Amino acid sequence: MVKDSAKPKGAMTAYACFVQVIREEHKKKHPNESVVFTEFSKKCAEKWKTMNAKEKKRFEDMAARDKERFNREMKSYVPADGGKGRKRKKQKDPNQPKRPLSAFFLFCQDERPKVQAANPTWRVGDVAKEMGRRWENCTSKKKYEEKVARDRQRYEMEMKAYKQGNFTPGKRAKAAASNADEGDDDDEDESEEEEDE
Repeated sequence: MVKDSAKPKGAMTAYACFVQVIREEHKKKHPNESVVFTEFSKKCAEKWKTMNAKEKKRFEDMAARDKERFNREMKSYVPADGGKGRKRKKQKDPNQPKRPLSAFFLFCQDERPKVQAANPTWRVGDVAKEMGRRWENCTSKKKYEEKVARDRQRYEMEMKAYKQGNFTPGKRAKAAASNADEGDDDDEDESEEEEDE
């Protein structure tokens, strides 16, 4: 994230004002001496703790003036992005061809219902761990890798057509587009429609 250089400097606390004054005084007394920040900070913190309310009042007044300055500057400040705030992620075209699933995801589509049926009390994380363990021990990975290769060819052909403007989404993409409009993502309906094809 790029920092906005025009944004007013934040208001200082009484303690920050105190540290700044002590640092400036130290620089005047010892102009050629380098300061170790951690040691200097510890000494300032110790001194601040021992100060009474009357001694701290000077720095509290400085902080109050700085807060007024900050509020004044913020009234006239316009963010560099025009006040829009955080940029939102670019919306993906719901009609764009769906990427091919990985071999592991295809394996999970076949095996997850079996694992869930055998272990109905398991949480999502437990099922995921079991899926990973089964995938590691799977002897039929080639079957899923062949499916991925076929699906990758489908995806490349559809993307080529999509980029040329000749792509007509299938039932799966249309269902995804209508679900995106409704804000509802129902995977079961998509898989039923794929079976109908």
